[in-house]
Amino acid sequence: MRIALFQPDIAGNVGTILRTAACMGIAVDLIEPMGFPWSDRALARAGMDYADRVEVRRHVDWDAFVQANTGRLVLLTTAGATPLNQATFRDDDTLLLGSEGHGVPAEVHARADLRVAIPMRTGFRSLNVAVAGAMVLTEALRQTGWPN
Repeated sequence: MRIALFQPDIAGNVGTILRTAACMGIAVDLIEPMGFPWSDRALARAGMDYADRVEVRRHVDWDAFVQANTGRLVLLTTAGATPLNQATFRDDDTLLLGSEGHGVPAEVHARADLRVAIPMRTGFRSLNVAVAGAMVLTEALRQTGWPN
């Protein structure tokens, strides 16, 4: 299982997701361009002291990511067709999170093999991307088996 971030805007969210991934033994894909410069200093500023303990693959764009991705693509979206509590996950899933400011474009949404929405109270737009990623990752790992 992997987590992929589509053109992330906020270094702090990337740091939080990388920390979560390191703790859970999950690899991360970063799909560029990103809204901040990628550097050890940016990660340190985001509180990411586990950067050397997580596998990170950077992709120059969406097409490069698609070429490299070998698993099923699971998009976390507010416009998802499957509520989280009804979604079935697999070991080879890549959980894709959109950018904080723009989500993902229609062609990325259409490419997803599964679209998952976290049920929320009426009137609320969305959760923080790092929080949403952790929630869905937890359920996916519960279903597929926790890493050692």
